[in-house]
Amino acid sequence: MPLLGAHESVAGGLHLAFDHIRDVGGAALQIFTRNQRQWKPKPVSEEEQKLFAAAWHEDPSMPVASHASYLVNLASGKEELAEKSITAFTDELQRCALLNIPLVVIHPGSHGGDGVAEGLARFTKNLDQALERADNQVIVLLETTAGQGTGLGSRFEELACIIANSKYPEKLGVCVDTCHIFAAGYDIRSQESYQATMAEFDKLVGIERIKFFHLNDSKKGLGSRVDRHEHIGQGEIGLEGFRNLLNDPRFANHPMTLETPKGKDLQEDRDNLAALRGLLAHSISS
Repeated sequence: MPLLGAHESVAGGLHLAFDHIRDVGGAALQIFTRNQRQWKPKPVSEEEQKLFAAAWHEDPSMPVASHASYLVNLASGKEELAEKSITAFTDELQRCALLNIPLVVIHPGSHGGDGVAEGLARFTKNLDQALERADNQVIVLLETTAGQGTGLGSRFEELACIIANSKYPEKLGVCVDTCHIFAAGYDIRSQESYQATMAEFDKLVGIERIKFFHLNDSKKGLGSRVDRHEHIGQGEIGLEGFRNLLNDPRFANHPMTLETPKGKDLQEDRDNLAALRGLLAHSISS
């Protein structure tokens, strides 16, 4: 059974994210290790490390991933922004190592109008620099994107290009976001279209590269290239698309986290997780 969970807040302390994920009955967790709108956040303290480790020890089998700051753009053609991005992502990798978080998700960035090929080359070179500076074992997951504007990563070929040209392919995996691939034009709504999408990914990138999923329905239609998350089953993908993914035996043990809208009481997470588990239960019982 896939490990279903959610991205949870770290407001008040990194360790509190474990309380939130337990509160909603999740089995996988994604967090920001620091405010994603700050270039130079405080280092992780020894106290934070201890509290985080103790909270994780209550559910030691819980998979945890970090999501890199949205400020980071390793594909930028602006030298200052590129250097700030390398430094910030190096810091992220080092924070993850201190917290024993094995996975960090990152968007492949934006080429800013210079073209896909140029953007991919810059992203790969700058990613390699960050990996060299951090010099640890944290695995970087390239997130599939919707293809808005000059964003990279909406085509499987682009992810394959980054992995093929990196000096450290063994440190790279992929996080598949359902809303993003759908908005990018990859249909998963029918069993036939789902299998075709996964076959294309396997051919171009390799299915074994997928280490993590973001489960989000899409407010916008297939190929819209617009990134707008919706609650499970209430968007353009619909329940059947998620049924196809959840019951794919290749991903039976993969962590899959929600990034859907929610309020302070987290009821939306409970409802979305219940909707997802209902698809699994229905499939199994049938």
